[in-house]
Amino acid sequence: MNDRYRVRGQGTVGLRLALTFIAVAVLAVALVAVLAVLFTDRDIAGLVQQRRDDLTSSLAADAVSTYNTGRPGWYDVDLAPALKLADSDGAQAAVLDDRGHVVVSTLRGDSSGIISRELTSGSQRIGTLLVRFTGQGLTASVYNLRASLVRAVVGAAGLAAVLALLAAVLVSRRITRPVTRLIESVRAMGRGDERARVGQVAGAPAELRELAVAFDQMADTLTAHEQVRRNLVADVAHELRTPVAVLQANTEALIDGLVAHTPEQTVSLHEEVLRLGRMVEDLQTLASAEAAALQLNRQLVDLGQIAAEEAEEWDASFAAAGVGFTSRLAPAPVLADPGRLHQVITNLLSNALKFTPPGGQVGMSLSRDGGQARLEVCDTGPGISLDDQVRVFDRLWRGPGAAQTAGSGIGLAVAAELARAHEGRIEVASEVGHGSRFSLILPLAPA
Repeated sequence: MNDRYRVRGQGTVGLRLALTFIAVAVLAVALVAVLAVLFTDRDIAGLVQQRRDDLTSSLAADAVSTYNTGRPGWYDVDLAPALKLADSDGAQAAVLDDRGHVVVSTLRGDSSGIISRELTSGSQRIGTLLVRFTGQGLTASVYNLRASLVRAVVGAAGLAAVLALLAAVLVSRRITRPVTRLIESVRAMGRGDERARVGQVAGAPAELRELAVAFDQMADTLTAHEQVRRNLVADVAHELRTPVAVLQANTEALIDGLVAHTPEQTVSLHEEVLRLGRMVEDLQTLASAEAAALQLNRQLVDLGQIAAEEAEEWDASFAAAGVGFTSRLAPAPVLADPGRLHQVITNLLSNALKFTPPGGQVGMSLSRDGGQARLEVCDTGPGISLDDQVRVFDRLWRGPGAAQTAGSGIGLAVAAELARAHEGRIEVASEVGHGSRFSLILPLAPA
């Protein structure tokens, strides 16, 4: 296919789906992770501060309790167990007496980060407790917890990205497989392959299955239309071949002097010219009927009155052919082009007269059935077989029994096209040896 019909620079559907899935998964995990870290960090910070406050209060209580043990004062204090416990929690402490002299201390380094609390016994100030929390013990555990949380978040994001990628691959394959088949079928039809079809696309989403079915139906319709066009060209060529051959042979014979130029010869040539003219006129009528939906002059008319006018017009023709003709008509208002309705009824009556032998009967009736008008033309002709009934409305088709009758096989095709243009239809019911019934069905005009 020509490169100018290819889409460039936009990426495949599968790639774009994969990137979208991954982006959504990573963003969702990142959002959850940020919220989790924020709330967890706040809770951890609160717990750490509570633990520090409790530890400081416990050290102060131990120091005061030791001060009051035995002889009051700092002479025989034993704070080693409390300071050891504080050290395990990453805290350094010192106890000063009321004069600021160090009683016991585990403080190391400078004085930054030291928390000071007065020690009192009753209402008497007995000293000061100094506490500093280092990066060991509880603080280290907090840092490790935060690091573990971050690692878990990063791992979850990576796992989510992998799972999203796998899901995107599966979904994109499910979506792109029928789309790819559809593209291949379209390109094949563009290259002239009329048999190209998408076929069944099992596992695809419902919308894509419907798209594949719609494409195949469209392809079938196009193939059928192309076959009709070819048949039409072949039928027209076949119908024109005989009169053209006769004209060519006779005119060449006259030119070569093989036959004398007589009035009879001129009449024969004229008849062939008229036959060609009728053929061209019928083809023009058919083309006009197929475009009638764009050319209809619709108005409120009485189908019964139009049928009565046609019955009066054709009465003499039936009488001359020795065919009995009756009509039973009722009023039926419709929105239609009166000229086109005359044309439809004329074609139906002409077809009935053409195939009804002398002594036969043709009847026309009009009735109202629900919201529709039904005009029926019945004859006692030879009838139409079931196999031929499906073709009676085809262009230029003539049944096996039509060889001895005049016509081009276009009249019923024109009538059917005009009926469809009026949002109606023509139905046929027939049995070989028992005549035929053609029914024109049109919607009644609203009240």
